[in-house]
Amino acid sequence: MWALRYDPEICRECPSPRCLLQCQYMEMGEEEARGEILKLSRGEDSRVLEECMTCYGCEEYCPYGNHPYFLICEMREKRGIYTAPRPITNQWINMTQMQGRALIGKVGEVVLSSCLLPSLGTMASTGEIFSQISSSMVFGAEFMCPAVHTHFAKMSVVKERLPQVLDNFRKLGVKRVICLHDECYGTFTTLAKAYGIEVPFEPVYYMDFLLEKLEELKPKITPLNITAVYQRPCSNRWIPEKQDVLRRILDLLGVRLLDRNHQGERSLCCGGILRLIGGYKLADEIQRRNIADMADTGADYCIFNCPACQETLGSRVAKAGLKPIHIIDLCKMALGEISQEEE
Repeated sequence: MWALRYDPEICRECPSPRCLLQCQYMEMGEEEARGEILKLSRGEDSRVLEECMTCYGCEEYCPYGNHPYFLICEMREKRGIYTAPRPITNQWINMTQMQGRALIGKVGEVVLSSCLLPSLGTMASTGEIFSQISSSMVFGAEFMCPAVHTHFAKMSVVKERLPQVLDNFRKLGVKRVICLHDECYGTFTTLAKAYGIEVPFEPVYYMDFLLEKLEELKPKITPLNITAVYQRPCSNRWIPEKQDVLRRILDLLGVRLLDRNHQGERSLCCGGILRLIGGYKLADEIQRRNIADMADTGADYCIFNCPACQETLGSRVAKAGLKPIHIIDLCKMALGEISQEEE
């Protein structure tokens, strides 16, 4: 079984416990935060194991890439700590089980992966950006990144399924996989590396692909001249270096991204998974704070990266006066393939 590449000495010698100190769901001072991370480094019980809301934040806050989030998940599973009721945990394991029903297009050396999210396949099946590659697409549990199971502290499921997913891609003979799901790219890069799992292809972040194609199609872009806020998904915390790609895309599209309190490292969860783990009261409060923060900017649109976030927050954002839109559809709008009235 694959083992986490975690070095307890790094945590013990760390000058600042910012991985826990910056957590937006657990309040603790610097002394307590240092004490709790030291407990975790020694494999001891900690309040973190009971209170962590699985936002992935500490994975981004750690300046040494020592994987505190994965450590918490590993320790929870070892102790039999369920983050959500057991039926919900088992439901997610069962409904993402490989069943040999994957949809595989005319696959070439480069393939689009829509994970297990149908809306991604729909968005990437039309439009000039994907016109030369839309037929080379895969969809299904056989190609799904198993990162969602970290929310339920089921790292054994992650370590069992990820090598299978990678092998399924290998059997297709692909050299590059364009990950339409943010979490897939984070899984094939950060998570796989954390466990020393070799990836037999080059993972490509879909926003890098979008940016490249938009540069090619620049003469066809009509600046949108709109303002927007951004709902950053939890998985983006595994790949914080990709945040600048979004800003470069928006600059090309003529979209002004407005500053707000809950952005970047202070981004809040959409509330979908949080509702299962932290309960309705906490999820409702986080959504209220997040959407109020968006509405206060006076932005025209709320841009989504993850379809699950959009499904969770889309209608609530609309009620607050912002138009919800996925970044792919925003690109199509600037290319005249979708009208602003339609959205």
